[in-house]
Amino acid sequence: MKLFKESILQLITETSTNLPPDVRRALVRATEVEDPASQSGMALQMIAVNVDMACDHSGPICQDTGMLTFEVHTPVGANQIVMRAQIREAVAQATKLGKLRPNSVDSITGKNSGDNLGPGTPVIHFEQHEKDEIDVRLILKGGGCENKNIQYSVPIELPHLGRADRTLEGVRKCIMHAVWQAQGHGCSVGALGVAIGGDRASGYASAKQQLFRSLDDVNPNPELAALEERIVRDANSLGIGTMGFGGRVSLIGCKIGAYNRLPASFFVSVAYDCWAFRRLGVVLDATTGKVHRWLYKDDGSVVRMAKAKGLPATGREVRLTTPISESQVRSLRVGDVVLLNGKVHTGRDSLHHHLLTHEAPVPLKDGVIYHCGPVVLKEGNGWKMTAAGPTTSIREEPYQADILRKFGVRAVIGKGGMGAKTLAALQEVGAVYLNAIGGAAQFYAECVSNVDGVDFLEFGIPEAMWHIHIKDFPAIVTMDAHGKSLHAEVEASSAINLESLKEPAVR
Repeated sequence: MKLFKESILQLITETSTNLPPDVRRALVRATEVEDPASQSGMALQMIAVNVDMACDHSGPICQDTGMLTFEVHTPVGANQIVMRAQIREAVAQATKLGKLRPNSVDSITGKNSGDNLGPGTPVIHFEQHEKDEIDVRLILKGGGCENKNIQYSVPIELPHLGRADRTLEGVRKCIMHAVWQAQGHGCSVGALGVAIGGDRASGYASAKQQLFRSLDDVNPNPELAALEERIVRDANSLGIGTMGFGGRVSLIGCKIGAYNRLPASFFVSVAYDCWAFRRLGVVLDATTGKVHRWLYKDDGSVVRMAKAKGLPATGREVRLTTPISESQVRSLRVGDVVLLNGKVHTGRDSLHHHLLTHEAPVPLKDGVIYHCGPVVLKEGNGWKMTAAGPTTSIREEPYQADILRKFGVRAVIGKGGMGAKTLAALQEVGAVYLNAIGGAAQFYAECVSNVDGVDFLEFGIPEAMWHIHIKDFPAIVTMDAHGKSLHAEVEASSAINLESLKEPAVR
């Protein structure tokens, strides 16, 4: 199969850079429902622009290209050993080309392999079928939404919902709790794959497999079809909204499967996926490996999502240039839209842990830390940042308050918000949390005017400390220096809405 590796490389590139039509349609419907003047409405507009940019540039939709999971169906007798080797070669090549971010990290040493290869990465599942063609499907699921996966062993007592029993009504309660606990951390609006039954391992695997279904399909089981429809309707009444900003749409799809179980166990496993729902497939000639046809794709050209090329200015944006003074920060309030300019430093888990016990390699006083694991390519003697959206900030909650106090940082950019410890430090030192739009990797890469340098490259490209210059970088103040947090408010209000769904629907 001389063309197999080339076809897999094409599949990886398309999956990373071109959102499938069913997801595009669902996001357009969400945009039509949401108030365009709201924070969620603005986020959806930016998402639409970003999706178009990714397609135009053939760049990653989101900088977190996630854990690659391949589902491969082959004819009887096909050489799966050769296929596995060529899939791995295609993954390494796609990483080198910047279509994938190097995401494979040794769990013992913390070393990044640099090519997305290592024990367990990528994930490749083979299965035979009685057809004379090869069916390869790929899903890219990022770490932020992967962290919001959840599994329930029922019966169980759930906050705001009471007891969930071993019934479909109990399953409904578990799924609704899964949506609520995700808030904006998983880059809502989201989609769910759900598995009822199985054991702990097969339940999670089967939940992820449900995400290979099209958002437009109808479950052949009438009871599950009705449950899927109700989950989406009820989830969108919670008021979580895009990025957890509050709004009318929180979920764009829910797909449920049921599997046999042991008498002693009843698991409900939920795989949460973000709006950047990257899933495509190809059917290949079993002799040559050439692409016969694409899966999850419509015939014809890609329909553009955005109504304009950029975000419309309101005139109410607050322009800030680093270094930022304490008085400037304390003048900001939750809800303000900031256009940030100047020098910014990226930092994620490895950097924050390091800075607790070491000095920073550059001055951070009155500066900005951006929770971002970018895609960066070598360009001559310098670097080019090709994808630069925010990562989920809550992972830095154990460190962020200490970093703010130690270095005098004035602003933190991320997504999903942070907790009470960080909020208290923001108020104490005079700093602010700026929520960027998760997944908008191409949009924010356009805001990066220069990569000045890098420290701690030994941590790996995503975890290194990149020093960048940004221009008109938009973000929303969601935690201010006055003790107010939009995230806490939305979590509390959505909990009240969740409690109203405690009882089963009246038939």
